[in-house]
Amino acid sequence: MFYNFILPNLSFISGMNLFRYITFRTFCALLTSLLMAFILYPIFIKRFHYTQPIRSDGPQSHIATKQGTPTMGGAIIIASTIISALLWGDVTNGYLIALTALTFSYSAIGFFDDYSKIKYKSSAGMSGKQKLFFQILFALLFSYFVEILRAPSIIGCLAFPFIKSFIVKNFAFLIVFTTFVIVGSSNAVNLTDGLDGLATFPTMLAALCLGIITYFAGHIVFANYLAIPYVAGAGEVSIFCGSMIGACLGFLWYNAPPAAIFMGDTGSLALGGALGGISVIAKHEFVLAIIGGLFVIEAVSVMLQVFYFKLTGKRIFLMAPIHHHFERKGWNETTVVIRFWIISFVFALIGLATLKIR
Repeated sequence: MFYNFILPNLSFISGMNLFRYITFRTFCALLTSLLMAFILYPIFIKRFHYTQPIRSDGPQSHIATKQGTPTMGGAIIIASTIISALLWGDVTNGYLIALTALTFSYSAIGFFDDYSKIKYKSSAGMSGKQKLFFQILFALLFSYFVEILRAPSIIGCLAFPFIKSFIVKNFAFLIVFTTFVIVGSSNAVNLTDGLDGLATFPTMLAALCLGIITYFAGHIVFANYLAIPYVAGAGEVSIFCGSMIGACLGFLWYNAPPAAIFMGDTGSLALGGALGGISVIAKHEFVLAIIGGLFVIEAVSVMLQVFYFKLTGKRIFLMAPIHHHFERKGWNETTVVIRFWIISFVFALIGLATLKIR
């Protein structure tokens, strides 16, 4: 809004043209969301006393150490991200508005899930079918809207990393595939959010990498040089990525072990959905699976555990998601978190390297 309504009226002031650059506005968005988080979290923690019941089938240490910690802290992450992105971004940009709507809708799903857990004093929350229905619905709407915003040359196109000339073009298939990416990303981040700070840092890394990718994809010179699809207008999404990083950084200050607040599904479902949405806008859906490799591992560990248990009645891991497996093996929570952060950092570097391996 600053970019659209205030900056044009201040163009006569020396130096104001600096605010027209996406890179500078991304930095401003990051600082704004970070500042908002630092201001709002102490108030939220002090006044919000609703706590989420801890899983009885989880690590027993969690019942003693995490019981009574306020939840729904993700509401501040999402509010800070959206407000900052709209403040510094171009609000006439369809991609930015669609991403904002997707993030808000997924946060609403998470909010109702968290609210159900609090109201009924149960760790179950909404039924899995209810959550999945709304996740698919909102992802479908987002995918369709984003695709009709494209230039005719890239509508319905699915690009692959490592192979610059191999592109599949099928509109219906692409909508289904990108819906799967968004829903999968949302649930993968949600599954990862099981220890203090575990999901937050990898989310920031993924947002940083995707911010770089969307900037390149939205810049015709860089896109042509890197042999990636040119997506006109995608650069504005970098500002949203910067907002996410700042908001998550502010949250991590209060979520670092021992956590003063949890993000809850209000935050994790929305952050995962946003990462999926950003990758769809930039046409880097497969690269998201590399950048967010830790999230993929967490999700796959749950699927393998469920499948193998139904098949044999036995378990592959001591507990799923896999971060609980290592807790059961005797790793300290902080050790698990930091080592998983390192793994996510390696995946992020590999994901960025795909930009040049074509």
